Amino acid sequence: MAPRKVRLVIDVVRGLAVTEAEAQLMMMKKRAAPAILKLLRSAMANAKDLKMAAGKLKIATIRVDQGPTMKRSLPRAKGSASPIHKMTSHVSIILAESEKEMKAARFVMIPREKKEAKEKKAKMPGGPKGKAKPAEKADKKSSEDPGFMRRVFRRKSG
Repeated sequence: MAPRKVRLVIDVVRGLAVTEAEAQLMMMKKRAAPAILKLLRSAMANAKDLKMAAGKLKIATIRVDQGPTMKRSLPRAKGSASPIHKMTSHVSIILAESEKEMKAARFVMIPREKKEAKEKKAKMPGGPKGKAKPAEKADKKSSEDPGFMRRVFRRKSG
């Protein structure tokens, strides 16, 4: 991604607490946001290995530098070619512990359930929370489908 586009994302999270920055990145619709979120989580894991308190972490510095540019060309009319410059970025992030505890998080991070856990819940007798299984509903629906008869009688004879 071009550094100019990545800077739009990092300017939002610069100086924030890591929990707040993580929330901002999760809600952002820019293409660079998932990559920066992954980088932030990696930095948080490294800080945890260094025995830094997770509640006191904040983003001290974050910057984007231009990486190498890949040069490609696109064929054009009359045998000519137009250049395409695919920009890359180098992102560096430094986390620091603040002296005081950051204020309480405004949200609660709920970890996603893995697909296997969801499938196990669906396969349980009676389904999750005693509801009917989705497969049973689909079988019942297909036998009562009035759409087939409508399609048959809607056809025009030639």
